[in-house]
Amino acid sequence: MSVRPSVQRFIEYLRIRTVQPTPDYSTCTKFLQRQAQELGLDFSVKEYVAGKPVVILSWPGTSPELPSIILNSHTDVVPVFEEFWDYPPFDAARVATDAQGTDFRIYARGSQDMKIVGHGYLEAIRRLKVEERRQMLRTVHAVFVPDEEIGGHDGMQLFVESKEFAALNAGLALDEGMANPGKSLRVFYGERAPCWVKFIARGNTGHGSQFIEGTAAEKLVPIVDHLMQLRQTQLQIYKTPRDDGSQRTLGEVTTANLTLLSSGVQHNVVPENASAGFDIRMTPAADYAEFRRDLEALAERHGAEAEFVQFWDDNSTTATDRSNPFWPAFERAVTAQGFDVLKEIFPAATDSRYLRRAGVPALGVTPLCQAPILLHDHNEFVKESELLAAIDFYAAVIAAVANVH
Repeated sequence: MSVRPSVQRFIEYLRIRTVQPTPDYSTCTKFLQRQAQELGLDFSVKEYVAGKPVVILSWPGTSPELPSIILNSHTDVVPVFEEFWDYPPFDAARVATDAQGTDFRIYARGSQDMKIVGHGYLEAIRRLKVEERRQMLRTVHAVFVPDEEIGGHDGMQLFVESKEFAALNAGLALDEGMANPGKSLRVFYGERAPCWVKFIARGNTGHGSQFIEGTAAEKLVPIVDHLMQLRQTQLQIYKTPRDDGSQRTLGEVTTANLTLLSSGVQHNVVPENASAGFDIRMTPAADYAEFRRDLEALAERHGAEAEFVQFWDDNSTTATDRSNPFWPAFERAVTAQGFDVLKEIFPAATDSRYLRRAGVPALGVTPLCQAPILLHDHNEFVKESELLAAIDFYAAVIAAVANVH
């Protein structure tokens, strides 16, 4: 049985080892350049850090003065533990789901996160521009960025600060979302902000047999207790249904997890220092500046220091009503395909946060419904039918938002 060309191109994209910490961006850029040539798209590459290309494939609109549409995706993928995979993670094995071969699973790192999205953009443009010979009112830019999986600091963060980004005159961006085991389509209009904080306490030292006062542990433990109580309070909020009886999502609460704990040299020596690191994800409903001040005051109150390893200070969200001129068109295109829209705050961090802070409305959506969440997991896969449906989805959505007057 022959493989559809769109599927074969997807397999080729998946086989490019853009895996951290040494992603093959060079081969990936060549692949994207070939796609641009086949589709008749303008092609440009800019490196804000050497070896980390931002690739842009542009489809000029009939009214290029209007704010453009950005179709964003990242090209890098997370590392793998190959011994836990049933198939080599960069072979993109195509495995039949039944004896008749009615569908196939394509196993590969990055299949869900997020090469199905980037490839879906390009195949949708292929259909609209090449096969149907349609024109869009607004210019469409398919943007492929590096290093999202390690924070995007050398990719999207620098890109949105550049003159090249300003020249795009972006009006709306689409970006990655997440699969949903349920029937609804998850559309993310904001995301929780990372606060990675390390508390460091120093105190008196001495023999472990003595009652030594003012130790590092005495100072650190109340801080840990305070944050674990915050965690418990937020967990109870998360478990409490909304007034309409529906389940809350992680985006509505702030999570706090103790992820690093360090102290001591041996059992009979009271340590001079102790530290605890927390991964906190703040809901956009929180006042981030006030939250940071509270953590600093907590440390000071107990004679410790607060070191912020990472702190995101912007809680911008994208309007999902008629105040956003693109939302009605987006929603119509989605519901016309039979999807129920589930609006959510993304529980972790994506490159959309840089776009929103730059003033560009961004919607995160990966059209995988009734599908397991496999990002960063062993045996990551998408079904061939899901890829083909994603192409249909993006063709409809791009045509809708790129023709908003």
